Amino acid sequence: MKRFLILFLPFIFYSCSFYSQEKHSDRPYLIRTIAFYNLENLFDTINDPTKNDEASPIMEIKGNKAEVYRKKVENMAKVIADIGKEKDSKGPVILGVAEVENRSVLEDLIHTHSLKNKNYDIIHYDSPDKRGIDVALLYQPEFFKPVHHENFELRLWDNNGKRIYTRDQLLVSGYLDNELIHIIVNHWPSRRGGAEKSSFKREKAAYLTSKIIEKIKAEDKDAKIIIMGDLNDNPTNNSLKKVLKTKAIKANVKDGDIYNPTEDMFRRGMNTLVYRDDLFLFDQIMFTSPLLAKNKDYTTFKMYKVRVFKPQYLTTQTGKFKGYPFRSFTYSGFINGYSDHYPIYMYLIKNN
Repeated sequence: MKRFLILFLPFIFYSCSFYSQEKHSDRPYLIRTIAFYNLENLFDTINDPTKNDEASPIMEIKGNKAEVYRKKVENMAKVIADIGKEKDSKGPVILGVAEVENRSVLEDLIHTHSLKNKNYDIIHYDSPDKRGIDVALLYQPEFFKPVHHENFELRLWDNNGKRIYTRDQLLVSGYLDNELIHIIVNHWPSRRGGAEKSSFKREKAAYLTSKIIEKIKAEDKDAKIIIMGDLNDNPTNNSLKKVLKTKAIKANVKDGDIYNPTEDMFRRGMNTLVYRDDLFLFDQIMFTSPLLAKNKDYTTFKMYKVRVFKPQYLTTQTGKFKGYPFRSFTYSGFINGYSDHYPIYMYLIKNN
């Protein structure tokens, strides 16, 4: 009996320490929150002569840049701490981010009052983007343990043969609890010059993402892969539907397919940003078929819900831009907002 108690006590400790209750079909579930957030020009106040960072909004502030920077970082941290907390008090254990200048701003972010108790760590590479904006991954080491990460350069040229410098794509592989998952963090080229004229750039980006997925599947055909990011395309655009060949209906998802739950969300009128009164869902989370529950089998992590995080405080309440995301910067300067994008997040669940 004593030997049984010695073996059983660690299990009790594990269950109590790393476990969130979610009642679903009257059974307890382990919940983990995965999210993505475009942080809208999270730049520091130091001019980097190797980048065009002086074009960032904070460098144009005429007053106390340091105070604006501090408030901007704190605002971003508040949002991150709130994502998913209605079902998971830990918040995102894995968080992809975009529009960050360097590792330094991420260090400042994770050491804010709102986030310091989550003990986030950082995976970041400097990309060749001319403005110096990068993607990165934040994670809580208590729950996610990376075993591999690398960046993939998106090489583009315009019609005149001139190189277009843009963001890399970031791959991080690691163990979420005891399950190997792979996360690809993206920030695809913008629609500058028009959506149609610039579509080839995002289709090239989607092709690069597909090659990263192929590389992972060469080692494990049943790999659990999560693709997230600000794609600057809606879920119905060619980059998603024709290049990545995403599926919107669960019943149509076959082994090896990519399921994109945000496509149905977009058709139902959901959005992550607004431009000239039109709604867009550029920020997306999608994943390969092994993360889709079949026959309510939750013995391993499966997708439970994908949601846009859209509390009232993240939306402009009055004026010309009522209903738009409450952003940090406008032509008039810093307005003490958050981002021009809403975050998107996913709950993964499994039997406890």
